[in-house]
Amino acid sequence: MIPARYEATRLPGKVLADIAGKPMIQHVYERAQRAERLDNLLVATDDERIKAVVEGFGGTAVMTSPEHKSGTDRLAEVARDVKCDVVVNIQGDEPLIDPAAIDALIEPFLADPGLRMSTLAVRLVSYREHLQPSVVKVVVDKERFALYFSRAPLPYFRLDTDGQWPDNKPRQHPKSTLWPLRHIGLYAYTRETLLWLSSLPQSPLEVTEKLEQLRALENGCRIKVVEVVYEAISVDTAEDLERVRRMMEKDC
Repeated sequence: MIPARYEATRLPGKVLADIAGKPMIQHVYERAQRAERLDNLLVATDDERIKAVVEGFGGTAVMTSPEHKSGTDRLAEVARDVKCDVVVNIQGDEPLIDPAAIDALIEPFLADPGLRMSTLAVRLVSYREHLQPSVVKVVVDKERFALYFSRAPLPYFRLDTDGQWPDNKPRQHPKSTLWPLRHIGLYAYTRETLLWLSSLPQSPLEVTEKLEQLRALENGCRIKVVEVVYEAISVDTAEDLERVRRMMEKDC
């Protein structure tokens, strides 16, 4: 499912913004269709304009309540009436989403029937990125389950006297065997887990960090973290939109 609302805080109407001759939501939908592990695909929206556009290019859209505070809640409303084993939460503002990353997100459920939830991460490329609050970091245990997500520089490396990775270049920290990970906000859940999460109140850490996935951890739900090689580019601002337009028009 692709949650899509019109009234985005920083860039209203962005899912309908034109990119290389198509609305952004169409790029997301068509790229997600190329994932091999999805059996069905639909857009969950609270706006008739989005529904009309999706149906106009041949996609499936379902109307939801405008009162939802998160994409998770929007998907849960739809999931109550849909028969499925696993629900994949595909962000509607990532027109360059990699279909292989969607498949990688689903793969752990095939290997582990008891798995409840999964998400994606990529290796951090620089110390500067490691410090940015806008970049969500995740640390994992030996089985690649999330220990914690944070906007803070996690983990904290007490290794260099100047506190810098040499030259600030993409690499593993020279004195550690650990690669810091940047979280990518794609999720897959069993249907039961999605409905359960949506029924819970916001948790203290979730409110503190403004990270919805912490609700799952605080309530004892383990999250499998799948590392992928994929540059996730979400469109949150007008500058992001112009950057993606340039990239996609160049490819066209």
